[in-house]
Amino acid sequence: MKRIVLGVQYDGTPWQGWQTQPNGKTVQDRLEAALQKFTQGPIDTICAGRTDSGVHALEQVVHFDTPLSRDLSSWVRGLNAFLPSSIAVRWAHELPGLPAPAEGDVADHGARDQFHARFSATARTYHYLLYNNPVRSPLLEGKAGWVFRPLELELMRQAAAHLVGTHDFSAFRAVECQAKSPIRTMEELRIEQRGDLIVFSLRANAFLHHMVRNIVGSLIYVGNGNKPPEWIAELLSQRDRRLSAPTFMPDGLYLAQVTYDQKWQLPQQPAGLMPWL
Repeated sequence: MKRIVLGVQYDGTPWQGWQTQPNGKTVQDRLEAALQKFTQGPIDTICAGRTDSGVHALEQVVHFDTPLSRDLSSWVRGLNAFLPSSIAVRWAHELPGLPAPAEGDVADHGARDQFHARFSATARTYHYLLYNNPVRSPLLEGKAGWVFRPLELELMRQAAAHLVGTHDFSAFRAVECQAKSPIRTMEELRIEQRGDLIVFSLRANAFLHHMVRNIVGSLIYVGNGNKPPEWIAELLSQRDRRLSAPTFMPDGLYLAQVTYDQKWQLPQQPAGLMPWL
């Protein structure tokens, strides 16, 4: 049994998120359908982090187990032949898998000495792309969030500094979030401007449901002058989701990179910005 790891890139606009649904209109459903066509058998996939409807991925990491032997380039070309234009496998990597379970046994997908797309991850990086212009751009529809009022970057950077470190992020957690703990470590939060585009880059050990979009929405409140930078620190201490800004639109959110120990030797791309920036 082999464990195949894939780097998957997708435009989330036409899909209802990553996780499989009965209607089949998710990235996972389409990837598993392509795997079934390519391997002539059902295959279950596990991803590094589930993305919501409309959210994109520069590099989602996925693994699955299979007894089949294929060249790595064959996994890439073969799967892409069955995938729509909005989803592409960018690379494949093979790692040892566990022996196939005996009849009646349950497979162990979380062995500590084995790679796991989710549990082996040490950090995740997201980018949020925001278009800040008085007039919306049709070319960025679905690819970037939009704010028509001017934003002060320095104020947002001052506010963002309060979020770096280990905190209780309950104020930025969706009500339906199923994480056992709201404690997360924000390793980095950068805000850069490129013309009318503002890019928020966030790296943390893990993220809560809607955490990035809730943070971006609250930073926008600071950038447009509705709240002072110190408000972000108050939200952290109050731990009340009702006090922070509404969840911002998903359009500009990109899962940029999932970080793993170098021992796995995954052929990942740097967590850079979108290719067109």
